[in-house]
Amino acid sequence: MSVLTQRLIKRPMVRLLAAFTGPRIVYGWVNADGSWCPNTRVSTHTCLEGLEGLKLGDHVFIGHFNRVDGSNGLVIEEGVQITNYSSILSHSSHKAVRVMGRRYVSDPNPAGYIRKATRIGAYSFIGPHSVIAPGAQIGKGVIVQGYSFVSGAVPDFAIVGPQAHGRPATIIGDTRELDRAVLQRHPELQAVYAHWAGKDNLRRALHGHLHSNESEQEGT
Repeated sequence: MSVLTQRLIKRPMVRLLAAFTGPRIVYGWVNADGSWCPNTRVSTHTCLEGLEGLKLGDHVFIGHFNRVDGSNGLVIEEGVQITNYSSILSHSSHKAVRVMGRRYVSDPNPAGYIRKATRIGAYSFIGPHSVIAPGAQIGKGVIVQGYSFVSGAVPDFAIVGPQAHGRPATIIGDTRELDRAVLQRHPELQAVYAHWAGKDNLRRALHGHLHSNESEQEGT
């Protein structure tokens, strides 16, 4: 599908038809800078805001009924999977609305309004009903379990999940441990994994121990 065809069909024709046919996944994405991602798939029933500040990598998947907010900068790197019913945010107004009440509507710079750029690293997975807060910096290869609230920085390959309802997610594992058995059974995939994850992380996935440089970094 050409860039022109994607622009004409995906918006608004497919979305209009989807109102009658139900949710559909549409292949192909054009970023605001004109970069073309032929293998990126986005649901017709996901709410996309602030497209000028939204940058998707190729091979990204965004499922049904999500809210994706690029109003203050949002980068979703190659291969990220966003399931369903999640909010990926780069702004938040709830504090400002509470403290300002009726004055909020007419104030161009409301007190307590949060504007922060957000990033999700390559080949990370966002489980359903999760909230990625403004300013979150999620590393590559991360799994965010369903019903998580994620803010701040999440290191590469972390598995994060909810401690309890309404509390921020915490690190509970490492995706390299999950990947070990598959990579050992399929050595032909090891070069592909190393291409995006790095050779040190491939070693960690295969052998379960830190490379010397990684040990020094984690010890600091």
